[in-house]
Amino acid sequence: MQRKVFFIITLVCCFLIQANHADARRIKKRKIKKLFKHSAILNDHFTGFALYDLDEKKMIYEQNADKYFIPASNTKLFTFYTCLKMLGDSIPALKYVIHNDSLIFWGTGDPSFLHDDLRGVKGFNFLKNSGKKLFFASGSYTSDFYGGGWAWDNYSAYYQAEINELPIEGNVAVIYADKNDSLQASPPYLKKYFKCDSTYLPDHFRVRRDFLSNTFIYPSTAPPKTFRQDIPWKTSTALTLALLQDTLKEPVNEIHLPLPDDAKTIYDEVADTVYKHMLQPSDNFIAEQLLLVCSSAKFKTLNTDSVINYSKSHFLNDLPDTPQWVDGSGLSRQNLFTPRSIITLLAKILDEVKNDDLIHSLMPAGGVIGTIKTAYKTDNGQPFVWAKTGSLNNNYNQSGYLITRKGKRLAFSFMNNNFTKPSRQLRDEMVSIITYIHDNW
Repeated sequence: MQRKVFFIITLVCCFLIQANHADARRIKKRKIKKLFKHSAILNDHFTGFALYDLDEKKMIYEQNADKYFIPASNTKLFTFYTCLKMLGDSIPALKYVIHNDSLIFWGTGDPSFLHDDLRGVKGFNFLKNSGKKLFFASGSYTSDFYGGGWAWDNYSAYYQAEINELPIEGNVAVIYADKNDSLQASPPYLKKYFKCDSTYLPDHFRVRRDFLSNTFIYPSTAPPKTFRQDIPWKTSTALTLALLQDTLKEPVNEIHLPLPDDAKTIYDEVADTVYKHMLQPSDNFIAEQLLLVCSSAKFKTLNTDSVINYSKSHFLNDLPDTPQWVDGSGLSRQNLFTPRSIITLLAKILDEVKNDDLIHSLMPAGGVIGTIKTAYKTDNGQPFVWAKTGSLNNNYNQSGYLITRKGKRLAFSFMNNNFTKPSRQLRDEMVSIITYIHDNW
């Protein structure tokens, strides 16, 4: 009889503990719902949110999680995962064959080639030290110099460099004043395209590139001593050849040959280094070029649409909602993803890498580095959120990973479209909610 009573009491205690635990989770869920319901900032536009428990593999809270949103740079998470599936430890820089005294090479789209930050020089040094006659086999890239739906009037903005098969120094000209207040360019070759125009009278000293050419127009006034401006140049095979020759100090000729099956590959930067430079500052150029590198690894041509379609059919066919995906960076408003699909993607990224610390090191970290450095505070000096931002006019999103004070591993996707308030107000409200979840879960 005593055993029976003890057994019944144990069952009741277990039931009460489980009930209290379930009730606590419901209370927290209700509190999150209440935060959204009573937020004046989040209720005057279209907001989507999904919060997921990575350990229990279950959704905690959803709001419009099955609705499509313009993701902006959250798109780079899709590019990142595609790279994880298609590329190895290093980025392919060039493909090549050697015929007698000639070296014929093809571009792979490698964004690190002589890039100011990435400093990919292995492909460059291979060409320079080959002792062969150099021939660039052009024509592997078959898409446009802009992604579908890009804004043409951002052509001179540093964040919208053109796409091509063999980028050099990020396809961006750095124009600056030297110690003699003279205007200079990097690469120096581009200085030949400078043009002074006394009728050009901007509010402050600024260089303007012609829309259809590489004519860089500047006012007749002296530039400030600290002047620096980054302007994408107009890509062409002719300019690629000229820049290669000017940098290599060797003649480089153009040739038209299909890529043979026996072509060899020269590898450049460590892949993780390139991914970090794409994700933390949200570099559009690197994202676009990485899709071409993936295409180069699978196909004999560099084609953005081909690699996106391949990724969707082979790697992303288990997403809850089929993504509308058109570019690598998220500059296009034609991209459309749902919060719950991004949650699935975040879980797939962790499953692929199997190293939370490594993924965290590549992502922007709240209070520490990247695009959310100033948005969040740390918890006793340690970040608790690692998230990719995505912003366009009237759009602001964050998707990433969160560790709570109790050690819960969560993934979240927080998306806001079609608002008219300053994006900083949206950001601060989002940070407040994510911080609340960290503090109370």
